[in-house]
Amino acid sequence: MQTLVQLMYPPRCLSCGGLVETDFGLCSACWRDTPFIAGLSCDQCGVPLPGQSDRIEHCDECLTVERPWSRGRAAIEYKDKGRRLVLAFKRGDRQDIAKPAAKWMARVTRGLVQDDMIIVPVPLHLHRHLSRRYNQSALLAEALAHELDLDWCPDALQRPRPTPTLDGKSPSERFETVSGRITVSADREELLRDRPVLIVDDVLTSGATLSAASEACWAAGASQVFVSVMARVAKGP
Repeated sequence: MQTLVQLMYPPRCLSCGGLVETDFGLCSACWRDTPFIAGLSCDQCGVPLPGQSDRIEHCDECLTVERPWSRGRAAIEYKDKGRRLVLAFKRGDRQDIAKPAAKWMARVTRGLVQDDMIIVPVPLHLHRHLSRRYNQSALLAEALAHELDLDWCPDALQRPRPTPTLDGKSPSERFETVSGRITVSADREELLRDRPVLIVDDVLTSGATLSAASEACWAAGASQVFVSVMARVAKGP
């Protein structure tokens, strides 16, 4: 039966739709052209850094902007095919991208895992959740929890009030817009108290949303806060 299904519906590349050997994969050309983050990267935001180092390094942005989380990782850069994959997943109803993206995230995030760690996704406001029909960060969080064998909670964080879109806003405007807009659900505070928390989101741009989520986790009594994202927006040279 499985052979028959594969003959009728052969595996397709997540990006271009070409034939591949296994489900949820990229063809060789798309794999080559997807900007995976490997090698030296910022220990707080995951952005790729030039050169090599045997020490923990930070990018210029993380040296000037105080991050309320301890360490962070990103799987791909938000550009070219990486950007197209994120947008297809986030706005194109391509929920099938969550599992392979979580595998990419697990590769770079495994070193952050702590005992008794719990994964929580960045939340959507109810209205946006209903209009989109799914929370892409929650799909990533669930798949990443499976890859890392960790607990996760889909509704630990909440957005009681809607947040205006951050597109087109400056970094300072982004931070002001989301400040205090993310909280921990009252019935989930015990779940986070005295535990290391890994916050999952699809894209890290300025870090404003992840900062608001991190501050909410600290307020709930988390022992440590880390972040992991599918993609990191990197400034050009």
